[in-house]
Amino acid sequence: MSFHPFQNTCSKGAFFDIDAEGKLRNVKIQGGCPGNTVGVALLTEGRDAREAANLLRGIPCGARGTSCPDQLARAIDAELVASDPLSNPAAT
Repeated sequence: MSFHPFQNTCSKGAFFDIDAEGKLRNVKIQGGCPGNTVGVALLTEGRDAREAANLLRGIPCGARGTSCPDQLARAIDAELVASDPLSNPAAT
């Protein structure tokens, strides 16, 4: 499990794994509003990583241009690309 730092959010980042079946495991978001971050972590646990990223990508938080869910989607995308450099997670 590795740490994925967030940018321009109250949360510092997230820890998660993607298992051999492409499912998110051990999702933990560090910092931020517990009602949001704990909820997002619980709702994404066991979900297909690409599906979760597609659902979360682009969610705004005020004028920040991003959010904790959006940053989690970006981290998932980065992890998917790192594990398969020929993939384009955002295209699925």
